Amino acid sequence: MSPARNGRRRLATPRGLTVAAGLLLAASLAACGPADTGLQRDTARQLQERVLGVSQAAAGNDLAAALSALDSLESDVAAEVGKGNVSEERRRSIMTAAAAVRADLTAAKANADAAAAKAAEDAAAQKQAEADATKAAPAPVAPAPAEGKGNDGKGKGKNTG
Repeated sequence: MSPARNGRRRLATPRGLTVAAGLLLAASLAACGPADTGLQRDTARQLQERVLGVSQAAAGNDLAAALSALDSLESDVAAEVGKGNVSEERRRSIMTAAAAVRADLTAAKANADAAAAKAAEDAAAQKQAEADATKAAPAPVAPAPAEGKGNDGKGKGKNTG
């Protein structure tokens, strides 16, 4: 089933990934008001900095760094849950958003890696084709002068012999 038919849309560009990372994760962290949000204010700031790291790496088309930053975010969430700074409900919300971003980043990285491998393969094939063409083409040989057609000092049409 295509992404359009199942209602999910994959973001293929780093800019789209940045938007996805920012929106999904920031939405999970945004409600840090005075009401009980399941997330302490200082913890929210720290996690938002991690979200920014994911977004910046994705925007810079450094998908490996974005995935690494996402790993750090998830580790921080787990640590903060252990300290009682993030509720279980908030943890689930953040991790669900993080999983969606991870899926997009992983797909984009796989596409980028495949494109890089294809480009390297094409370059190697082109280089090999050029090398084969150089070996196959014989060096041009200058024609030897024809015998008996030179001007041996004799006059035109005169036979002095």
